[in-house]
Amino acid sequence: MNSQLSSAGQRSIGLVGATGIGVGAMVGGGVFALAGVAFAASGPSAILAFVFNGLIALITALSFAEMATGNPRNGGTYTYAKRALTVQIAFGVGWVVWFASLVAAVLYALGFGAFLAFALQHLPLGDSMGALVHHAAAPVAMALLSVAYYAIRIYRGSGGGGALANVVKLAVFGLLIAGGLAVMVRTPFSHITESVTPFFTGGIRGLLAAMGYTFIALQGFDLIASAAGEIKEPEKTIPRAMVYTLAVGLAIYVPLLFVVMTVGMQPGEGIAEVSAANPETVVAIAAQNYLGAFGFWFVLVAAIASMLSALQANLFAASRIAMSMANDRTLSHHLAYIHPRHNTPSHAVLATAAIVTLLILVLPDVAAAGAASSLIFLITFALAHLVMMLMRKRRFAKAETFNVPWYPVLPILGMVACLGLALFQAVAVPAAGIISLLWLLAGSALFVSFFIQRARAVDASEEALDPDLVRLRGLSPLVLLPISNPANAESMVFVANALAPPVVGRVLLLSIVKPSEDTEALKRRLMENREAIFQALSASFVSGLRPDALTTIADEPWEEIDRVIRVHRCRSILLGLSSFSDLRTSENLEKLVKRAPCDVVVMRSPYSGWKISDARTVLIPVAGLSAHDTLRARVAASLWRTSHPSITFLQILPSSTPEGVVRKNQHHLARFAGRIIPGKTQAVVSRSDDVKSELIRQTALHDLVIMGLGKPGPTGRAFGQIPLSMAEETKTALIFISHK
Repeated sequence: MNSQLSSAGQRSIGLVGATGIGVGAMVGGGVFALAGVAFAASGPSAILAFVFNGLIALITALSFAEMATGNPRNGGTYTYAKRALTVQIAFGVGWVVWFASLVAAVLYALGFGAFLAFALQHLPLGDSMGALVHHAAAPVAMALLSVAYYAIRIYRGSGGGGALANVVKLAVFGLLIAGGLAVMVRTPFSHITESVTPFFTGGIRGLLAAMGYTFIALQGFDLIASAAGEIKEPEKTIPRAMVYTLAVGLAIYVPLLFVVMTVGMQPGEGIAEVSAANPETVVAIAAQNYLGAFGFWFVLVAAIASMLSALQANLFAASRIAMSMANDRTLSHHLAYIHPRHNTPSHAVLATAAIVTLLILVLPDVAAAGAASSLIFLITFALAHLVMMLMRKRRFAKAETFNVPWYPVLPILGMVACLGLALFQAVAVPAAGIISLLWLLAGSALFVSFFIQRARAVDASEEALDPDLVRLRGLSPLVLLPISNPANAESMVFVANALAPPVVGRVLLLSIVKPSEDTEALKRRLMENREAIFQALSASFVSGLRPDALTTIADEPWEEIDRVIRVHRCRSILLGLSSFSDLRTSENLEKLVKRAPCDVVVMRSPYSGWKISDARTVLIPVAGLSAHDTLRARVAASLWRTSHPSITFLQILPSSTPEGVVRKNQHHLARFAGRIIPGKTQAVVSRSDDVKSELIRQTALHDLVIMGLGKPGPTGRAFGQIPLSMAEETKTALIFISHK
């Protein structure tokens, strides 16, 4: 799933094609698999469940349309969440969206198994074969075989689906509805009324249960948003395509369900009782009643084909969601592996198939699978409403894009409806709620344990490469920048620009004047202060920043800096030092790093007036995964975005490290570097038992070094022997980062 904005030349999908995406995903297996479950729960009022679900889906589609037209990129809910929220919340959304496709695949696999077993049971098979297809495990075995088959197909590069399949499916439903209506005109009205009486067999609770079971049957319009980067005139096409998709779906579902529960029932039969006895195949039984044997086999063949088509589509979508998350490092990077021959995310496909297989064995039946799938989609749609409202608040609605009417009433109503129905399903079908809860807990544990640091670093790089992300996320980071030397102001402001992105980021320029009883000395200091502030402001405006300037008078500058950090709640502070050799400066810096409740970035320029844009070669030592990777990635990505230097990531290992380990580390480092900087990067793994000497040697070969500092303990120092030696023994520009 490519989340990048497609260029106008790549937009090739028109209104018909976009509507076809939604109709292809919506119309088909869902109603065949879940109509009987809905009728069993609520009787004839199941038809209202589809209508009410359609209204909820329409409100949700409007929120999707606003997000997709305002940000016409591929990827759907996960992409929007990543742009509007934190990387942690984006992972949660992606994890839920991935699970939604996984459980939908389980539903359609189990539905396929049930329909195929039912069909085979009506064929004249031998005793041994007949015993096999009548065995209770037969539908599950067939479901597992279908997952294995399509996993292999997708692994080898076959996605499936298309316009012809949509035409065939619509023709099938059209024939079923037309045949039923033709019979209905010859049916006594008393039989029709008898079939729908009592209407609310299961009461309100039954109606809500039917809504929860069948909501997934209205899912599909959201896939239009997933392809927004390829749709022509998205601001017009996407909203229309979503509305048309829902209109087509309801235009098929409502009359089909009415036909099934009226002329599809024999005199004296009730739809609730027949569905309770045959929940998966009630549509086939009804078609046999009004179309004869032809209708029976016609529905079975159509249902089997629809289940397989939906299974393939959801396996395909789930594997691409996993690949997209792996590219962002919110899942293991192994899932982003592309098979060199088939050009498919083979590891993601295998992982998806394995999880679907496990869920098939865990979920007891089609009803539970439908409830779990609907529950998860309801949660994702509730999140979609929330993301849309956040994006509207932070970006403001644009006249040229689609905007949800009656804002914020409709999205709030949609979010409450989705959450309420999801909560009801979790209680009504405990298996669905428990499995969903276990999935969320497992995802949280995995993310915190293995993925969060890498994901934050990649996310920080993306913020630096695309500062619009920071605005969409509603952030306004404040960087404190003490100014003393006008000659270094430009380079200092550049680094501040990396820490506080343009337009949304805020920089507080601080100038501290030491009081003096000597009038001339005080005037001289004030003039120097004015010149420093002037140079910093000029450089800030060029960089797109709108800084505030603060001048204070204090006897102890370091204590004043600490005070200003706390008063203004700064996210980070950028200090420029010409030398680390002065003992008092070094001690004050150590105290600030330990005490300041923010990130501390220290820059040492090689000479007065040095410009960071002159740095053509940049070295980034990487000892391992640590918190300051986030800031380091942000600074490096901002530098690459501005001047495109050559950037080298360096890791130093002991000289005794085996060659195989070196190659493995270099591969991992190169992959990580490529995700941080999408340009000229090198990954170098050096072997040396003298880390300090090797690092000093490598530093001397580059124009700039960006290095993280260790966490200072009660007795330890942030600026240990290695960074101090680098400062004393090289003339290279240095940026040290301490993450709080």
